[in-house]
Amino acid sequence: MIMQLSVGRTTYLRMSPRVQVWVPEIASKDLLSCVHTDEYLTNFIHGRVNEQDQKRTGFSWSEGLVSRCRYETGGTVLAAQVALQRGLACSTAGGTHHAFPGYGSGFCLINDLAVAAKYLMGNSSPKRKVLIVDLDVHQGDGTAFIFKEEPSVFTFSVHCGKNFPLRKQQSDLDVSVEDGLEDEEYLSIVEAHLPWLLETFRPDLVLYDAGVDPHQEDELGRLRLTDRGLYKRDLYVMKTMVSRGVPVAAVIGGGYSRDIDKLALRHSIVHRAATQVWREFGM
Repeated sequence: MIMQLSVGRTTYLRMSPRVQVWVPEIASKDLLSCVHTDEYLTNFIHGRVNEQDQKRTGFSWSEGLVSRCRYETGGTVLAAQVALQRGLACSTAGGTHHAFPGYGSGFCLINDLAVAAKYLMGNSSPKRKVLIVDLDVHQGDGTAFIFKEEPSVFTFSVHCGKNFPLRKQQSDLDVSVEDGLEDEEYLSIVEAHLPWLLETFRPDLVLYDAGVDPHQEDELGRLRLTDRGLYKRDLYVMKTMVSRGVPVAAVIGGGYSRDIDKLALRHSIVHRAATQVWREFGM
């Protein structure tokens, strides 16, 4: 059961501890405008998207695509709200970190991470501090650009340096890795940075992009992580947050395969790791 109390643009959720699955509301244009320009949103929502813009995103425009992106963003916001109350939550979508305020790029139309961060940061006093941990194989260039002058948001990206996007933005902390990196080396990099970030930045909320495209079978990844490596990564990230009392909301991020069943199973890794954390900490 979810009880909602709305005051102005702020919605407070009171959630029954018995409920484990929630369904998001569609993200309003007003909500999306905290990140994206009015011109871009109007054109995207109403289908005034030219061929060049569609090529840049990799998607042909449709009403269904618009609906999906808006529900996806609503899901990330909801996951963050649940995490603030319950300590840990996961979305079954999200991680569209290549979207910029005025245009989409790289299969990303709306930057759900940025919308969630801005919405939850702005709806608290004092302003919440949000750490975005982006472990998708591609740098979160849109997110980095959006928050480049926002001290209350820290963007941390571990990505393959010789992969998309060609022109990188400047995150607060970028760790560029070489092609072919395997499980243990990758995890050691994450372990070397994450505790230090939590101790120095002291976030009130973590948004975790658990992209599965570092996997060795990913068609656009160029790294060599295994299923087990991804599980250990996700388990480490979420246990590190929860053990320190820092709320964490995870999204599935990128993953590319022609075998949809295999890809879906790979995207479920973060949820399986979260279940383990939930049980270990008696949440």
